[in-house]
Amino acid sequence: MTNQSKPGKDSSTRKKFILWGAALLGSLGILKYINRKPVEEKKTTVKMLSQDGTLVEVDISKINSAAKKKVTDDELKNWVTKR
Repeated sequence: MTNQSKPGKDSSTRKKFILWGAALLGSLGILKYINRKPVEEKKTTVKMLSQDGTLVEVDISKINSAAKKKVTDDELKNWVTKR
């Protein structure tokens, strides 16, 4: 007695394994696109601190490009007015 497996059974299990693997990879690919977060729009406003200490939103187009320099700590302490 020889213990030989049937040739049809090996190929069918191999085919099932490949099909299940392809189905799994395909479903993961589809889930990637379903769970996608919406693309955020480009910001047109910036939050800035006003002279009286309140936080305001300013349109980026209204900011002067020459005024975009970093302020020192001493300038900031003297700029904010206390109520």
